Amino acid sequence: MASKDRQLVVQHEGLGVLRESAPPRQPDESEGAMDESRQEREHHASSLADVILAGQGGGGEFVHRSRSPRRYLTILVPGTMVMCVTTVTMYGGARLADDLGTGVFDRFRSLPIWRGTFVVAGLLADVGRYLLAAGIVASLGVAIGYLPDGVAAGVLAAIALVVAFGVSLSWMWTVVALVILDSATVMSLASVVVCHLTFASNVFVPARTMPGWLQAFVDNNPVSHLASAARDLMNNASGAGSPVV
Repeated sequence: MASKDRQLVVQHEGLGVLRESAPPRQPDESEGAMDESRQEREHHASSLADVILAGQGGGGEFVHRSRSPRRYLTILVPGTMVMCVTTVTMYGGARLADDLGTGVFDRFRSLPIWRGTFVVAGLLADVGRYLLAAGIVASLGVAIGYLPDGVAAGVLAAIALVVAFGVSLSWMWTVVALVILDSATVMSLASVVVCHLTFASNVFVPARTMPGWLQAFVDNNPVSHLASAARDLMNNASGAGSPVV
């Protein structure tokens, strides 16, 4: 019995030494990509919930006055598309900051390619995200009763306009990521800017229903102009044939 006890003690001490000598676990780069993908899915789900709740719930005071939820969908669906794509733009800058921090770019400096290839490739990948987000919002809007008078041409033109705005905004977050080199800081800064631009705009209700002191900012908000242009393309029978300012 004494020899067995000594063997157990030796084995236990050996396991303790192995545990203490084991190197610390390094974070996997794929975990960051999984977290980013999870955040994007949560954002898409949140945007879809906004469309369903606002569309089925009536849209608040504006719909109460107009007594037409379907009429409110002509405001809600294009506005939600603008909000969704505008918010997704921040993830491209955060991803670039992560790549710079982990040294991914340093591994490709010796390759005979243009250095800006990886930045441009990331922006092109973001275009796919914007198209997916805009397509999901438009499809769900049609599913809950939205009928765009601009038919297919107007809807496609509106999606192209929103995606073009998203790409232009992505360049700004790319510059921020190249300067700051920290994904958390990029996300925090982008969230402050995007949230103020989207919520202080006409994406959900017309500017005329807001307080007078707020209308001045809403009328000059670039997101408001984008939402108005998207509504004009999607809701007018002339569709993409009408001029958009």
